[in-house]
Amino acid sequence: MDLLSIKEPSFLKSMSNEQLEELSQEIRQFLIGNLSKTGGHIGPNLGVVELTVSLHKHFNSPVDKILWDVGHQSYVHKILTGRACQFDTLRQYKGLCGFPKRNESEHDVWETGHSSTSLSAAMGMAIARDVKKEKSFIIPVIGDGALTGGMALEALNHIGHEKKDMIVVLNDNEMSIAPNVGALHSVLGRLRTAGKYNWVKDELEYILKRIPAVGGRLASTAERVKDSLKYLFVSGMFFEELGFTYLGPIDGHDFNELEENIQYAKKTKGPVLLHVITKKGKGFRPAESDKKGDWHGTGPYKIDTGDIIKPVNAPPSWSGLVSETVRKIAREDERIVAITPAMPVGSKLLGFAQEFPDRMFDVGIAEQHATTVAAGLATQNMKPFLAIYSTFLQRAYDQVVHDICRQNLNVFIGIDRAGLVGADGETHQGVFDIAFLRHLPNMVIMMPKDENEGQHLVKTALDYDAGPIALRYPRGNGYGVPMDSELKAIPIGEWEVLKKGTDVAVLTFGTTIPMALEAAKELEEQGISVRVVNARFIKPMDEKMLKSIFEEDIPVLTIEEAVLQGGFGSAVLEYVQENGYRNAVIDRIGIPDYFIEHGSVKELLNEIGMTKENVMDRILTITPKKQKRA
Repeated sequence: MDLLSIKEPSFLKSMSNEQLEELSQEIRQFLIGNLSKTGGHIGPNLGVVELTVSLHKHFNSPVDKILWDVGHQSYVHKILTGRACQFDTLRQYKGLCGFPKRNESEHDVWETGHSSTSLSAAMGMAIARDVKKEKSFIIPVIGDGALTGGMALEALNHIGHEKKDMIVVLNDNEMSIAPNVGALHSVLGRLRTAGKYNWVKDELEYILKRIPAVGGRLASTAERVKDSLKYLFVSGMFFEELGFTYLGPIDGHDFNELEENIQYAKKTKGPVLLHVITKKGKGFRPAESDKKGDWHGTGPYKIDTGDIIKPVNAPPSWSGLVSETVRKIAREDERIVAITPAMPVGSKLLGFAQEFPDRMFDVGIAEQHATTVAAGLATQNMKPFLAIYSTFLQRAYDQVVHDICRQNLNVFIGIDRAGLVGADGETHQGVFDIAFLRHLPNMVIMMPKDENEGQHLVKTALDYDAGPIALRYPRGNGYGVPMDSELKAIPIGEWEVLKKGTDVAVLTFGTTIPMALEAAKELEEQGISVRVVNARFIKPMDEKMLKSIFEEDIPVLTIEEAVLQGGFGSAVLEYVQENGYRNAVIDRIGIPDYFIEHGSVKELLNEIGMTKENVMDRILTITPKKQKRA
């Protein structure tokens, strides 16, 4: 079949299961081929081909609402809803988004990128449907990893209590990004091995009613007997106790089983949980055999060998640098404990876990829990290292405020993927953390200029014992700078001058330092003397240096790969106002007030004007000489 010609999914309704199997194989080959060029979430999508096809065959999207939790498994859905022709632009600048996107298609009814939100959104849609007296099915699809999120459990409780008509599809592949952990995962494991019991319950009622003489009396107790059977056949029937009709486990790659159970679910009143077992990466050997999560999402790869195409002789990743430095220090300090909310692979903590299995805790997709666990550890004179992506730290904001900062606890937060992350787009850009952390009392925020300074700031964080401290570090690899053999702590709040200058001062940190230095070098040739300051402590700032700069009465430009509102530049403006520098000239460059979509980091920086050329123009605008570039 020509996948590029698909406009919408209604064509599936006339296809036999044999034809659907052929279509599924074509979709798999299409995904394997296209993602080898663009990269993307190949493992999750190869695992849901038959499930997605079945859902679109037996429901009428977009009247029936299919919601994809996290959304990184929505590529098949995009193909079936007319977007196959855009797959060469997947996750590329101005191209097809890697997650559901409401302005892309009417079939994308809910935007996701963070896990565990689909059930709450589905409940909202179900309430709206019933208030408006409409008829439609609501079908959230949630993975077993996302189900561990507290928000998902809150939603299950509410849905079961209200008895709303809804079909929750539990896509159980035993993995999220890394292998799943936790007691709920164990419950699902027992369900997987228990076999079906719904058929047994139905058959029992039929048999009882056919027994002469006593059949009527027995049938009157059939419901109680049937309910008891769930405890006999399936240990710990968690979902039925919450008020759901449980169907499963179902082979998520068998169209006959899927059809039978979907039709049963459609006829059932109240909430139904359809437990579907799938194989992540199915149909592509490297992804199918992946046990660590390497094939959850990748860059380009070679189809024939499965080798992921990586830069040759690339410097170590920032995540690896930070986690390995923590590991090094942990050899000398038994109080250091590492915590991650389901990201041991991404945050490069597997080495720490292997060396210190009793001091490494993956709590699953539960950022709030991870944060307060770290706080609890800190109350007992431990040194918790909480490794968490910037975009996921947003989910634990209250815990940072209430449980860590308010109690002034010694928690080291490693803010991974800080700044623009590129292809994952607006749901993952790590640009808000400075704004939502900077205003919190007791919080220290740092970001290194390179990996050598990075290792010293890790040492600084683990030596710090006066409250919470956060280290931001970007996605990707370092610069390959020489590394000091001996670690040293850097005094809290101390900046450094990287280049002397007398006409203007540029205050910046982290990934934007090279840009500032390049701009300063070119302006030097035009007679503009630019001072470049490594403002590695975003909070507290180096007020001694700030005082010196503003008393010199030279203009200041701040640059940050983070949102301007409430960011580092705002902190400089606050300092100026609080200290009465009424004639100070300050300009700021940063992320504007809108969500930045997907594309390469370079393309996104160009879009928002965070370039060497713009830095030069802004400096020329605020310097008294106002010389123009040749």
